[in-house]
Amino acid sequence: MPVLHTIEELARLLERHHGLYLRWSRGPGVDLAKASSRDELTGIAMPGLSANPLDVERWWEDRPLHLWVARRVHDYEHLPREKGPQVRPWVLKGVEAGRGPDNEPLVVDVDPLCWVGDEVIEASRAEVARHREEWGPLKRGR
Repeated sequence: MPVLHTIEELARLLERHHGLYLRWSRGPGVDLAKASSRDELTGIAMPGLSANPLDVERWWEDRPLHLWVARRVHDYEHLPREKGPQVRPWVLKGVEAGRGPDNEPLVVDVDPLCWVGDEVIEASRAEVARHREEWGPLKRGR
C-alpha cells in the first residue's frame, strides 16, 4: 500500500473521497483475515472492524481541513504505546455495519487505501499542541 507522508496528502484524499475511515492496527493483512474487531472488555466479536470516520462534520464549518485531519489522527495516536509499535494507522473505505461499545463505526467490505506515515502522526501531534491553549487539554494516556 502507498504511504501518505503529510497532513496535506491526507487532506487531499479526503477532498476527493467520502466515506473514508482511519483504523489503527497491525494492518489490513491481519485485519482482513479476521474481518472483525473484538470488544476488549467482554471479548465479544463485533460485526466489522472498528474505525474512525474521516469525513468532515458540518459543525466543523469552514475551519481548515488540515486541522480536521490533524485532530482525527491525533485522537488515537496513543495506541502504538498501548498495543505495541506494530500498530499503525491506515485509511480504508468501507460500509458501516454497526457501532462498537465506544460508539465507533464497525466497518465491513473494507478496501484498504493507504498507510498514514509517522510524519503525519508527528505533524498532527505538533498541530494539536500548537492549539492546546485555544482548545484545552485532551486527556490521553501517555
